[in-house]
Amino acid sequence: MSDLDLDELRSELDDFAHPEKKGGRSPREERIIAGFEEIQRFVQKIGHAPRHGEHGDIFERLYAVRLDRLRALEECRSLLTQFDHQGLLTDAPMASGPPADSMNEDELLAELEGAAGSSDITKLRHVRTSAEKREAEEIANREKCLDFEKFRPLFQQVLADLESGRRTTRPFVKDAGFLKADIQAGQFFILGGQTAYVAEIGEPIKAPNGETDARLRVIYSNGTESDLLLRSLQRALYKDEAGRRVTEPSAGPLFDDRTGDGDQASGTIYVLRSKSDHPLVAANREILHKIGVTGGSVDRRIANARLDPTYLMADVEIVATYELYNINRAKLETLIHKVFGAARLDVEIKDRFGQPIVPKEWFLVPLFAIDEAVGRIKDGTITGHVYDPKTAHLMRFER
Repeated sequence: MSDLDLDELRSELDDFAHPEKKGGRSPREERIIAGFEEIQRFVQKIGHAPRHGEHGDIFERLYAVRLDRLRALEECRSLLTQFDHQGLLTDAPMASGPPADSMNEDELLAELEGAAGSSDITKLRHVRTSAEKREAEEIANREKCLDFEKFRPLFQQVLADLESGRRTTRPFVKDAGFLKADIQAGQFFILGGQTAYVAEIGEPIKAPNGETDARLRVIYSNGTESDLLLRSLQRALYKDEAGRRVTEPSAGPLFDDRTGDGDQASGTIYVLRSKSDHPLVAANREILHKIGVTGGSVDRRIANARLDPTYLMADVEIVATYELYNINRAKLETLIHKVFGAARLDVEIKDRFGQPIVPKEWFLVPLFAIDEAVGRIKDGTITGHVYDPKTAHLMRFER
């Protein structure tokens, strides 16, 4: 067969095509992008562009052939340039093997042998669907952890902490508010019946959907490890009905979602909104909240609010309550006030005797941020977080 010209190369890529759809990218364009993203993942993992030649496995040689094709076609370069953060389209083709546009049919089939499950080049279907790629990424290939002895004591300590009650496990659920469940280096999870330790989190990368992602090094209690993506670990934990987060020793079970035999009701976190006509209060009424903890009735506690400077000498309304079990109310209230300290209201109120009082429990915080804090207290991840008034969300700080 004579050398492939550009028209023939284009026909090779037509293998990815389906009829054009109206609006947005066509199925063919989506499949070309998906094929290019596979090459990018190879480069990210291996550290170099795919190369021709016998030194590489069949998939590296397949990626090298595909990259040569994409470089050769102007329409493909135009489509993929915006995604080419690794400069793959501008690099010259590798010289260690024959480029795709100079290969005859026999040579091309030899490069692709075994990768497509068919010797018919027109039936190549190497590009996986998005669902298949996502499933493969979530499972990830686990390999033997060569330095597992370094991590073994950590797993032994976690097991001892769980048996002694210093740690507990919480269902892995999406945080209250608008943030996805947080994953940090040094945390332990239970996934697929194995304890998983997040040993390392790589540099942030931009996922195709625009979200920030990162490559993890996850060590498992059976002596294996994997390098799956952070978002993939999140999805796997969400899908695993037995997926759990292991709490930090310092967090402790501040309160539970339900009572058990012998549990005693300890009180309530309450969130109040003021009806005061003070200019500062009126201007911020929707985000100004008093956050407190009580062991008695909230209704009785606020009965005489209009006579108490703690309540801004005005009636209040209850906007949220959270029931607590087996907790130290004073420590919990101190923790909540510390988390929201940067948003504390700075105002002076005169009591009924004319004495100036500065209330300490009022915060300029939207209700969803309070919900988020309560959610983090529930799952044990509140440690190390404070409220950021600029973003109106909890942020992790480094000690």
